[in-house]
Amino acid sequence: MPREDLPQDPHPKGPTSHPSARLPHDGPATAAPASGTPRTAALSPPRIIALDVLRGLTLCEILLANIQLIANHGTAVVTLPMGDWDPWLGLPTFSLLFGIGFSLLLDSAVNRVPRPRLVLLRRLLALLAIGLVHMLLWPGEILTKYAIVGMLVLLPSTWLPRWAVAGLAAALVPAALFFGGGGPLLIAGLFLLGSTLVRYGVVEKIDRSTRGPVLLGLVFAAGVASARWVQANAQTGAGATQSSFTSSLADLLLAGVYVCALLVLFRTPLRPALQAVFAPLGRMALTNYLTATLLVLAASHGLGLPIGQSLTAAYLAAGAILAAQWLFSTLWLRRYRQGPIEWLWRWATWAHRPPLSRART
Repeated sequence: MPREDLPQDPHPKGPTSHPSARLPHDGPATAAPASGTPRTAALSPPRIIALDVLRGLTLCEILLANIQLIANHGTAVVTLPMGDWDPWLGLPTFSLLFGIGFSLLLDSAVNRVPRPRLVLLRRLLALLAIGLVHMLLWPGEILTKYAIVGMLVLLPSTWLPRWAVAGLAAALVPAALFFGGGGPLLIAGLFLLGSTLVRYGVVEKIDRSTRGPVLLGLVFAAGVASARWVQANAQTGAGATQSSFTSSLADLLLAGVYVCALLVLFRTPLRPALQAVFAPLGRMALTNYLTATLLVLAASHGLGLPIGQSLTAAYLAAGAILAAQWLFSTLWLRRYRQGPIEWLWRWATWAHRPPLSRART
């Protein structure tokens, strides 16, 4: 399975209202800002911390799932939505987060520049360039696919009304599960699903609701149980094809269960601990995603650790890498607004140099 990650940098500058509240929910995005609102005077909207936590937790899982592939310089081919084992959060969660981040960026861009889709195109082209360089180190990386699918699917979807985007997502995800269980088609469907969640105002409530994640998680869990039952009773022939589809569907719904569970925990007294542990990793997810590859290769080829042959060595190395990245991210963000790669990515996105250091008070 490829190492799926699409981190997002902190929300670009935009009006002080919540991002999703400004998105044109009833139709395609337009570039007209509010009359008399200076684009340069806009302030950054509040971060959605739950997304940072979710991104950081998934980043940890992605490294655990792929560390041996990176060490062996192997190319992983996704045959199921979550791969062959373990990565129940990888592709679905990060693809969903990418679609969410893309729509939030569009919402910010329409209030800042006269050609917001040019901003989005620059962002995807920059991601493609980063991915192509990263591919030299690890052929199984996912950023290039994200950039290409984003240009072919997400960018054109900005001209569509929200109901059309939701309909496309509802069609592409089942189609991807039926015709092979994953790949670019599933990525496209989840991208559009994330965009839909923003355009229908769901994302703005993501860290303020408990009932919604609980109910949705129960629905997903019931779906997992039903799909597993169908899979267990499937026979050969047409039943085998149905079994493959239900297995992929169960994996995808299981990802939803874990996401909902995390959102519920985030509404408990565990919130400070979850935020302290995972939010720094999530805020610098692109930097951590790329540096993890360097650290794995250094540990396996430079230090000679048997990461590619021993699961114990792989897990210990992954734990050490994540601990080092958490410490670096925590210390870095005390002084700077965002990670170094996120800063460069934002520079390429907006075509001007953004501030890096935090303002002193």
